[in-house]
Parts: sequence; C-alpha cells; structure tokens
Amino acid sequence: MNEALVAPVRIGLAGLGTVGSGLVAVLQQNAEWISARLGRGVAVKTVLVRDLAKPRAVTLGPEVVLTTDAEALVTDPDIDIVVELMGGIDAAFALIHKALSAGKHVVTANKALLAKRGPELFALAAAKGLGLYYEASCAGAVPIVETLKSSLAGNRIKSIIGILNGTANYILSSMSEKGLPFAAALKKAQDLGYAEADPTLDIQGYDAAHKLIVLIRLAYGRNLPLDKLPVEGITAVTPEDIRFAREFGYAIKLIGQVRDLDGRLAAGVWPMLVHEEFLLASVKGAFNAVRVEGDASGPIMLHGKGAGDLPTASAVLADVLALAREGMIPNNTGFRTEPLPEAELVDPDDFISPHYIHFTVKDQPGVMAAISKSMGEHGVSIRQAVQKGEPEDGYVSIVFLTHEAANRAITGVLTDTGAMAFIKPGTVHFRVL
Repeated sequence: MNEALVAPVRIGLAGLGTVGSGLVAVLQQNAEWISARLGRGVAVKTVLVRDLAKPRAVTLGPEVVLTTDAEALVTDPDIDIVVELMGGIDAAFALIHKALSAGKHVVTANKALLAKRGPELFALAAAKGLGLYYEASCAGAVPIVETLKSSLAGNRIKSIIGILNGTANYILSSMSEKGLPFAAALKKAQDLGYAEADPTLDIQGYDAAHKLIVLIRLAYGRNLPLDKLPVEGITAVTPEDIRFAREFGYAIKLIGQVRDLDGRLAAGVWPMLVHEEFLLASVKGAFNAVRVEGDASGPIMLHGKGAGDLPTASAVLADVLALAREGMIPNNTGFRTEPLPEAELVDPDDFISPHYIHFTVKDQPGVMAAISKSMGEHGVSIRQAVQKGEPEDGYVSIVFLTHEAANRAITGVLTDTGAMAFIKPGTVHFRVL
C-alpha cells in the first residue's frame, strides 16, 4: 500500500467553538469507523484559537497543537486540509485564500463568506486544482450540497424551495403551537441556544439568503450577488396571522426559493403561507427541509437537523473524507466553467403567486366594496375574503386570499388602500406558496 495512504489525513482546524468541538468529538468517537471507510485515519494536528487559556468543550490529545497564529495552519507542510469553522468574513477569507494559495484543500461551513465572496475563492481553488468544500454551509446535516453537485448533476433544476433557517422555524413553530408573541418566542429560542444574542441574521432572513445564494450557484451554475436577492424576515408575523392562516389550512414558514423561468431565476426569501398538505408545512422546531425538483428526477425532499455541534460536524467530516479519498478530482461548484456567469433575475415586482392580505378596518358599510374595487382595478382576483372576529375599538380584521397575481399588482392595491381613511396602518401581506 502507498505510504502516503497509510499515514493519517492531517487537519488544521480554525475555530474550536460549537462546530469545531463537535468535529473533534466525532473524529474521536468514530475513529475506527472512519478509518474503515477511508483506509486511513483522520487526525487534527493544529487548532487555531483566539484564546489559548479558554476552557474547551472537548479534550484534545497531547499531540494536538493549539495556536493563535493562522500562519501555523497554512504554512505547515504536514497539514493536508484546512477546516475553517471560525465564522466571520474578513479573517476567514484571508485564511482560506492563504490556505488555497499554499496548496491546501479547504473545508468551510461559512455560508455568509461563500455568499459574499465565494466567486473569488472558487476561482482561486480552480486555478490551483484544489477542493473548496462546504456541505455544512447550507442546512447542517442535510446533504443538499452534494445532492445538487453530484446526485442531481444530470438534471436541470426547476425549483428549490426550503426552510433554510432553524432559528426562524423554531420561533414560528413556538408561535403556532403555543400562541406566543414574536418577542416571547425569540426569547425562548435564545434561552435554548437556538438563537444568538444578536438574532438579526436569522430573524431578518439574511442567514437563509446566504444559503440560498450558495444553492443557486450549485443548481444553476450562476453567481447571484447577495444585494440583488429580495429578502424579508419574520418580525412582522403575529400569532393572529398564524391563527388566521391555520383557519385557511396554512402554516406560515420562512421560505427561501428559486424557480427557473426559461433561463431567468425568480428567487427570494420571505415568510410565506404553506398549505398544510405540503410536507414543508409539517417541519417543526429547529429543523431544516429542502424540496428540489429536477426535470428528470421530479421532486425530492431532504429533511434534518439544520444546526448544532454534531449534525454540522457530520457534514464537515463528509467533506474532509471526500477530499481525502485517493484519486479525488475537486468538484467545488458542480460546474467546470470558471468563472461562473451572473444569474439573470426576474424583476421581483413580476413574481407571480397567490397572496394573503390582512387589513384592519373600521367596522362600517362599504369597506369591503372599496378594497375589492381596488383589487379589481389592479387585476387581482379574490379567492376568499373573510371578516375575522368581533369589532375591537371600532375596528375589525378582514383577510383576503387571492388567486395568482404579480407582486406589482399587490403593491398597487396596498398603495391604494393605504390612503383609505378607514384602514388602519400596518396592513399585513404575505405571499402564498
């Protein structure tokens, strides 16, 4: 047997937080199994940390070197693969760039970095003939990256629709199941460790947006600049709207989706009403789920834990093993073209879907007629209209479900009705999947 294949694969690990500690734990726990799969072991040689004295969640072997010097990872000739799990943009970019320049494969879970500066790094990896792998960047343990890159490589992808952020899904599940207001559901998620102290990326939809950018690159071989992707978060969702949606047979979920419309992509991240008959509506708690439809495969649903130490470490380790296999030819984006062209987007105002609109109006004659007249003028067909509840302070809720309509038409309706004196400000609008 080749000497090089008997020696363990040596990892330089950047970051020993939740996921880094999980990776070390899995490597220790499944060492014999990994060796049986790969034909040799996988060993952590050096770990980059910020504070050498900080207590660790895992026990490192005496052979493992702790360092605060990033150069120790990228210049060490004994390190085969650099694993970046420290997060952030600038420092992570610099580390990965240096590692690739030094001839080392890289594994990362950094979806924000890949969404914002991925094209630069993929171009460098291609030029060097190296692997830049990132299964853990999109949905934790859910193997969506490899599915798009390899398993569905012969398909033209018609659509991807997913619950891509476990924190947002946990919050919406808590609001739905326990009737909690948004702030209380967020606090519960933070207490359980599902949400960060600053939850902005999760609740404003940006984390899901980062992941969707990565999936679009894999599915369509196109780079989509993050600032061109429409993004809305879940902060406007109320228990009242969740209750109304349920009465109509829907759940409210934060959805990231992209559809191929004759070569142009209709993509975005929004809270949406998902019919209870769809599998996505039944995804609870901090789980992720992705529905992919290929022209040959038809629809495929992937579901699993979207975060956490061991689930995410499982995906990181899958990339490490893939890069360590003998004869491996790097497959970073699923396409041989480099650089990838920019995606052509459908104008967000032209996106077509059914819609949910919740007006709070004065309890007086003529209100329904005035709203219906505006909808008719903008070509919006009403599927269902219901007055909900008893008057409170002289106001009642009126909820409309529409047939398919362009977002431009709905914007026109909201502009018209926003000027009507009998409608209280703060009309709620969600798309319907």
